Amino acid sequence: MKKTISSFAIAALMTFGFAFTSVAQGDENEGDNIEMAMEEGEGETALDTVMEETPSIAEEAQEMDDASTTAASEEKKELSFVQGLKQKYIEGDPFWMTPVLICLIIGLALSIERIVYLNLSTINTKVFLDEVETALKNGGVEAAKDVCRNSRGPIASIFYQGLDRSDEGIEAVEKTVVAYGGVQMGLLEKGLTWISLFIALAPMLGFLGTVIGMIFAFDKIIEDGQVSPITVAGGIKVSLLTTVFGLIAAIILQVFYNYIVSKIDGIVNEMEDASISLIDMMLKNKVAKV
Repeated sequence: MKKTISSFAIAALMTFGFAFTSVAQGDENEGDNIEMAMEEGEGETALDTVMEETPSIAEEAQEMDDASTTAASEEKKELSFVQGLKQKYIEGDPFWMTPVLICLIIGLALSIERIVYLNLSTINTKVFLDEVETALKNGGVEAAKDVCRNSRGPIASIFYQGLDRSDEGIEAVEKTVVAYGGVQMGLLEKGLTWISLFIALAPMLGFLGTVIGMIFAFDKIIEDGQVSPITVAGGIKVSLLTTVFGLIAAIILQVFYNYIVSKIDGIVNEMEDASISLIDMMLKNKVAKV
């Protein structure tokens, strides 16, 4: 009986132990499977992430390459334009191209100086007339002269000269205004003759270079003893470059010249209107004898 119970106990222990061991192994296997699955999932996720990021990185790299290529092409275009100008300048013979360039530089310098001077000479005429009239009413001639001293431009200078002759009569004032207006007009037109000279001189120098270049081309034909298209075409191309540059310089200077002339005409018209207003103010306030 005891042996039977002992055998039964041993069998039960072996059965439960085997079951526990199987369960434990199953749990371990399941854990391993889960861990492997997680590792595989993480690997797949990482792979997917890399695959997703790879196109974006490639796109960014492509964009950077495109931007650098565009910048390089723009820089190349800019450099090629400058180099093209230098090349054409050299092809046109610097001996004849340099005088044209000097005409352009000096003409531009004179034009810029005139534009600055004329802009500084331009004032608000209406405000200035109101200030002078108020000074005449409140302080007389000396107060009006102070306003003219503190104002810039030819109109203020003409007013000062006219007010300074107020004690000599209105006729003296009129003569002074007319005479000093001519002086101021001469100052406004200072340098215009030189600008017009360079406008005419630049294309003339270009034509001179063209004619001399054609003469050299024909001399080359005589030396070769035959009419070579390469020789003729090359000589004509070089000779015509001086004309092109001369015409470009003349066109640029002509634009500045016309702007300056129109600016002077506007200032002169304001001077004439202001001079008439000055005479009227002096008669109205009885600061000059008739």
